[in-house]
Amino acid sequence: MSSQITTAFVQQYSANIQMLSQQMGSLLRDAVTTESVVGEKAFFDQVGSVAAQLRTTRHADTPLIDTPHSRRMLSLADYEYADLIDEQDKVRLLADPTSTYARAAAAAMGRAMDDVIIAAAIGVAKTGKTGSTDTSLPSGQKVAHGSASLTIAKLLSAKQILDESSVDPSIQRYLVCAPSQISTLLGTTQVTSSDFNTVKALATGQVDSFMGFKFITSNRLTLDSDGNRAVIAFAQEGIKLGIGKEPTARIDERADKSYATQVYYCQTLGCVRMQEEMVVEIACTE
Repeated sequence: MSSQITTAFVQQYSANIQMLSQQMGSLLRDAVTTESVVGEKAFFDQVGSVAAQLRTTRHADTPLIDTPHSRRMLSLADYEYADLIDEQDKVRLLADPTSTYARAAAAAMGRAMDDVIIAAAIGVAKTGKTGSTDTSLPSGQKVAHGSASLTIAKLLSAKQILDESSVDPSIQRYLVCAPSQISTLLGTTQVTSSDFNTVKALATGQVDSFMGFKFITSNRLTLDSDGNRAVIAFAQEGIKLGIGKEPTARIDERADKSYATQVYYCQTLGCVRMQEEMVVEIACTE
């Protein structure tokens, strides 16, 4: 290791990346529930809803209600980032949280985290006692593309689906969409409509909430085989992010790379959809 790369230097770089990852890395981390996880897998038990029974006579038998239980499995995986730096003056910049290298590492890990969250939101959830059952997002939780991008009608449909599932309105709701969906939403909203000014403010970034959803603009949303983009509406408690290891860094000289300095960065995480009723997939044409 170079004499300029001390343990304190590496710790400072690692701390910078952790700070930047939280500030500018992942767009979705704060939109989901987060829990520390130990081991390769974690199980989360859920208790279903029940109804109280009316007592009709005095001294009647105590009613025994079988409360439904379900379980979700979350699997952790490692995500890495590495780069080679061949100039010592650039190595010194690693301790600067505003440096290009620090910001690039934080952005890379943030994008990986967002990809994991998006995949879990609309993908297959591992359920059951051992996590061996695959549970897909039901068709009733999906809004068809209807040969259109994001529209007011689709937002209303997503809201209705969540409301009809009795999702607690006090739980923060989010909508993740691509920049093009915001532009299209503005273009399809009549200027005379009462929604126009709100959508216009949404497009310019003056507001971030509309129709009960806090909007998050992301370029990480996937396209299906027909070229439709999956926009995601969800309640915060519907998705759980497991953190096995917060971002850690190593800085070493690589003898096999002409003694260039390698910056290595790793984090361990996983994600699972906790309740299908709290997630809605909105198909939007591009």
